[in-house]
Amino acid sequence: MHYLLLIPRLKRLYASNKSAPHMRWHHEYRRPPRVMCHPYNGEAWNHFDRTYPQFAAEPRNIRLGLCSDGFTPHSISAAPYFCWPLFVTPYNLPPEVCMTSPYIFLNCVIPGPRNPKVLIDVYLQPLIDELKQLWIQGVETFDVSLKQYFNMWAALMWTINDFQAYGMLSGWMTVGKLACPNCMEYTKSFTLKHDRKNSWFDCHRQFLPMDHEFRSMKNASRKNFVEQGYPPPILTREQVWERVQNFLKVTEEQPYKFDGYGVAHNLTKQSIF
Repeated sequence: MHYLLLIPRLKRLYASNKSAPHMRWHHEYRRPPRVMCHPYNGEAWNHFDRTYPQFAAEPRNIRLGLCSDGFTPHSISAAPYFCWPLFVTPYNLPPEVCMTSPYIFLNCVIPGPRNPKVLIDVYLQPLIDELKQLWIQGVETFDVSLKQYFNMWAALMWTINDFQAYGMLSGWMTVGKLACPNCMEYTKSFTLKHDRKNSWFDCHRQFLPMDHEFRSMKNASRKNFVEQGYPPPILTREQVWERVQNFLKVTEEQPYKFDGYGVAHNLTKQSIF
């Protein structure tokens, strides 16, 4: 594994006159309500501010996104070889800047003959240690634009990845009958008549309002099927923790399928996130 430290690069954002003033953009350049131009306009950002007002009180505290995906750098005829890069992006910056190459930080590269799968938690331990320090203690940082020191905190707001990488990071395996992480054990998936594969066709209508006309359509989706059910419940973080608190981390023991896997849940580990 090749790991590049995150904290020095975040501090360097405030050491440059080119980037330091822009780190307060999300606070100083507010748009009118109902105008979406940046993640700070979204409900996730605002909910986080309401939950942690002390963090939100300092606009120079950094909101981060983690991006991950894997690829095979060689042709498919060559020996198996995988490469998993992980990128960290600060979202304080203006929308035309935050997703440009200079501000997408390559944090970790995991090369090897095998896909890390759920063992990716082992490789992420250095990043988790830095994120804990940034969230619990903070880091003293000099803001060159305001000519002052401040205690910089940072929070990982979200991860950006495809469905397979989602299963690796979260611990909810995205295969089988319970593959959907929203429906979970309330899934309405079914097995195709002439195949053994699971299908989630027409599971989306349950999220519509109860009086929506699409619910009563018998031929537009599944034949002769009228959707009368409610969407699955949204679990709180306390309910999620109650489900996974007794599961072992992959850093403590090799992952395995816990009791009820494939029937009551699709969890294979206690996720580090």
